[in-house]
Amino acid sequence: MSMFSLTGKRALVTGANTGIGQAIAVGLAQAGAEVICAGRRACDETVAMITAEGGTASSVLVDFADPMAGQGLFGDQAIDILVNNAGIIRRNDAVDFTESDWDDVMDVNLKALFFTTQAFAKAVLARDGQGRVVNIASLLSFQGGIRVPSYTASKHGVAGLTKLLANEWAAKGINVNAVAPGYIETNNTEALRADESRNAAILDRIPAGRWGAASDIAGAAVYLCTPAANYVHGAILNVDGGWLAR
Repeated sequence: MSMFSLTGKRALVTGANTGIGQAIAVGLAQAGAEVICAGRRACDETVAMITAEGGTASSVLVDFADPMAGQGLFGDQAIDILVNNAGIIRRNDAVDFTESDWDDVMDVNLKALFFTTQAFAKAVLARDGQGRVVNIASLLSFQGGIRVPSYTASKHGVAGLTKLLANEWAAKGINVNAVAPGYIETNNTEALRADESRNAAILDRIPAGRWGAASDIAGAAVYLCTPAANYVHGAILNVDGGWLAR
């Protein structure tokens, strides 16, 4: 079997209804995995894209605004791969930022990620299996950003949790890594792309000279799930067009 094959594996991708999550779900299916697409909205389009290519996919409605919503996802069937992609963002000046906007983002981006991953790991360890976790971090796991205090705090937290969980589980058969997307054309970045001056400033700094596509993230995430990444633990793979190299 190819070191890049996921044939026979079952993956669950959160926030798989659109954007980066959708691209990762399709990429995992193309590598041979059966994919369960989880989202607060229906993932019918993603499932259709996968099945149209001959892959196997299903969907489940989960709203990670409840940080414990993922607790029941791993009891009925063995899942080998978890991709924590679900996330939200709120924008406002730090002096005007509300407690609600803080809590909403932290609950989805960090608390739900941890407790969903905990439930996944418990199931893997209970069956003495092998597992892969890929968290979706951000450039704001390393930088401060502007007007997104809870998002920045949550993504710094994702980077830290990725390393902590790797430390605890690497010797137990579970690889935990993350992908840090750069500026990608998704719903979350629509406001930035619509701001002419901010868009120009961002493009000017990206060595690749373009915004990334969601599909640019899929390859990195799939790699971390394959046997090719067997000895990769606690890594945060930047896929940013060279942004952090500047």
